[in-house]
This record gives sequence, C-alpha cells and structure tokens, in this order.
Amino acid sequence: MKHFRIALSALILGACFAGSVAPQAAEAPQSKVTKADMEKWKKELSNWGRWGKDDQIGALNLITAEKKKAAAALVKDGVSVSMSRNFDTTESVENTSPATHKMLGIGMDEIGIRFHGYAHSHMDSLSHVNEDGVFYNGYKPDQATVMANGHAKNSIVNVKNGIFTRGILIDVPRLKGVEYLEPNTRITPADIEAWEKQAGVKVGPGDALFIYLGRWIRRDKVGPWAIQKEAPGLDASMIPWLRARDVSLLGGEASTDFAPNTGEVTGQPVHNFCLVYLGVHIYDALDMTAVAREAAQRKRWEFLFIANPLAIPGGTGSPINPVAVF
Repeated sequence: MKHFRIALSALILGACFAGSVAPQAAEAPQSKVTKADMEKWKKELSNWGRWGKDDQIGALNLITAEKKKAAAALVKDGVSVSMSRNFDTTESVENTSPATHKMLGIGMDEIGIRFHGYAHSHMDSLSHVNEDGVFYNGYKPDQATVMANGHAKNSIVNVKNGIFTRGILIDVPRLKGVEYLEPNTRITPADIEAWEKQAGVKVGPGDALFIYLGRWIRRDKVGPWAIQKEAPGLDASMIPWLRARDVSLLGGEASTDFAPNTGEVTGQPVHNFCLVYLGVHIYDALDMTAVAREAAQRKRWEFLFIANPLAIPGGTGSPINPVAVF
C-alpha cells in the first residue's frame, strides 16, 4: 500500500524570468465595472443566508438529486476525459513551487505540493478567500486558531462526498476562430451567450461552468509565461451573470480573471466574489485541451462532471482530478 504525505500551503508566484514571454499584444480595454458596482453587488447578489446561517457549501446546494439524475443521463458514449494537469515538478515562471515526488522504496513514495496558484490543478474551498477577515456566509475565524487547527467552517472537507453534476464547456477560442486566447482577451457575458447560441447549450442552476482558454496549447508554442500577470479571463461584468444563472462551480485554466485588471476594480474580482459572496467553489489551473477536443468531435459541449477532492479537515482546497464523461 502506498503512503502519501501532502504538504499543503498557498502557492506564492515569483518574478518573471527574462526572455520567457512572447511579445505582448495590444493593451486590452479597461473593465467598465466600478467600485460602486461591486459594493452594490455585495448586497444585492450575495448568497449569504440563502441556505441557512450555518451553510458551508454555498452554491453546491443547487446540485439537487434531480440535477444529478439529469447529469447522469448525459452519458452517451461512456468516454471519460480528465481535466487535470499531470504533477508539475519543473520550476518555471508560472511554477515557483514545483510539486515533489520521491520514491521511498520500490512500493512506497511521497508527494509534496503547494497547490494554490497557476501551476497545479486544484479546487478552492470557501475558506480560501476572505474580505477583511470575513469568509462566505459571515464566517470570521480567529487567525491564531486557524493557523493552529485549520478552518472550523467552509473547509474542503465539506465536499468529501464529491461533485456530480452537469458540466458545460465554454470554448472561447473556437468562438473567436483562434487556436488559443492571447493574454489581452477579456471574456464577457456577451461572449458566453454567443457561445451558448453557437453550441446549442444554456447554462442553468447547479451547472459546473468551465472556461476554456487554450492556455496549454499556447504554452507549448511560446513557453511558460507569467500568466499571473498576463492572462486571458473573465471580466468583472460576469459576476451578475453568474449569480443570475445560479452556477454551482466555476473552472478555468488559470485563475478565473483577466490579468492585469486595470480601472477601478483590480485584482481578481470574479474569483474572489464567487468564493466570498456567491459561495461558488473554484477550479484553477485545469487543462481542458483534451475535453475541448472530445467535445468538438461530438459537437456536444455538455457532459457529466465528476470531481472528488481530498477530505482535508480545515483545508482551504485540494489538488483535484476533475473528469468529464460523454
């Protein structure tokens, strides 16, 4: 029996290596979302209390028994496709904390991974991000207690029974007629709705939504780049759209948001609003190349989605191997 040790902590990404990034494209327009908009949305769109004051799983409540049955019925071919990257043990501009794998014996090994960030496929729990010390549903822990024991609420252990729902792939490169998105590409609700029309799907309550960027195809061509500083991704205007459609999960190949965000609203507004106010769990640093290919071959961009995070009491997330089943 193999024994594994997993060292869990936040991934802090470092400085860019000179010469590793392709020439930059033209600067993207600023988001029109303002700080006032964000403050208004915190009050009008918040899911705090929607499923009770003690709720710790947020929008996963939208994955009902009926939703699971409908998702199971999407399996036509019995073909399963991983959306996880293989363990990345090579240091680069996008992976300053490589995973480690060490053989302790012919039948025993050890792994170590700081999974948050842009290099390792992982799931963020609702205890990953806070605003002024307050997490989803008003949970406000004492820092010293958390450092000693992990999170008492909102941790990834609440998702130990796994995820089973309909997944929808938004193939933005295909929509725009390109092989992959360049770093200056903002994705807006208009883009998502254009894809819905083209693909013949509509995002609805309880769905897991996956935004395909073509990141790893671009990486194969230009090499690693500081995607934490230059990323295609969602514009902040997506926040009301995600709440209106009642998405249960959101996944991407980087960390959700366009980068670098400029204008009044900077940083990672979509990523953070989802975790803190909508209670939407996030999948970061996925590799959707294979699932995009399988979906295109079938001309079918909906599938059964399955994911089982590690049962880590107090944990802020987990390495993940999400699977799409067609």
